[in-house]
Order: sequence, then C-alpha cells, then structure tokens
Amino acid sequence: MKKIILIVVCTTVSVSLFAQSSNVHLGIKAGVNVASLNVANGVDFNSRSSFYAGGLAHIHVTSHFAVQPELYFSGQGGKDGSEIIKLGYLNIPLLGQYMTGTGFRLETGPQLGILVSGEDKNGDVKVDIKDNLNAVDFSWAFGAGYQFPGSGVGIDARYNLGISNVWNSGTNIQNRVFAVGLFYQFMNDMHRH
Repeated sequence: MKKIILIVVCTTVSVSLFAQSSNVHLGIKAGVNVASLNVANGVDFNSRSSFYAGGLAHIHVTSHFAVQPELYFSGQGGKDGSEIIKLGYLNIPLLGQYMTGTGFRLETGPQLGILVSGEDKNGDVKVDIKDNLNAVDFSWAFGAGYQFPGSGVGIDARYNLGISNVWNSGTNIQNRVFAVGLFYQFMNDMHRH
C-alpha cells in the first residue's frame, strides 16, 4: 500500500511541476466503459457497462508529440448470466500521443490500475471479493481522439488490454476495457490540438 501511495504522490507532484509550463494543459475527462474479463482456460465474463471520470495533463514535447499522464476512476468487470463482477480502479496511464495538427491524435502507453473495490453480485446476493483480487493491475492502452479546432473540447476512444492477473490465486483473469467519452483541456496558449 505504501508503494501505491508513493506512486500517486509522485504522479501528482510531477504533474504539478509540469503545469507551470505553457506547454502543459490540464483537463478533465469522463465517459462510458464497456468492460469484460478474459478468463484463461475458462468461460469469459461478457461485457458490462460502467463509467470513468478523472483528470489529465497534456504535455507538449513537440508540435506533433505529447505525453499525457492521467488519473481517473474506472468501473470495470464483467457479467455471466445473472452473475456480475463489479471492479473499481484508480487508473494512472502514461500515454504517448502523436497529433496530426488537424485535431486528430493517436495514443498508446502503459497503465497502472489500483484496485478500489470488488464485488460479485448474483441476483440479490452481493459478496465483497476485494481480498481475492490483486491490488495492482497493469494494462496497455491503445486509442485515438479528436480535439475540435480552436477549443479544448474533444472526443476520445480507447482500448485497455489487461496484462496482469486480476485474481490473486489459481485462475488467470485479465481486464478488457473499451472506453469512449469526452475531454476538456483548459487552454492557456496557442496550442489547440
């Protein structure tokens, strides 16, 4: 737990220091997740819808390349018939973004997920399964977005491919999440892409 707190503190401090630069745009984001669980040698859990919401720091390195760390809550999990696995993560991706100069951008990078909650719901029965889950989840993000010219408003679509095992014993299970939503970058200079 101390390592997780240290990572969150370091990320926050780093973003705050970078925010002093005119090449940094802080922002907010929110949208819908369609999440599922990939079960090795077993039956996958089908997709369930949830939401995500949080903040970002868009850091221009060149006119066509940026680094974007984010911090956001993400509802994940999956369902199989009447059984629904609800997982909540505090996700911290570090994305590299290529911007075309026309508003379109492509992005990819690693993501660290810190488990916040875990619940198995079957009908009216709810069981807390957080103790059966790994506290940290690693994934790789792939995405694309578009920021409307002359504004901080944009749309974003992303696929997070889980790499690490969600379950802490036995069965190997990975998160799979497709997310789509809106973002807003607070603009402080002429970089509007």
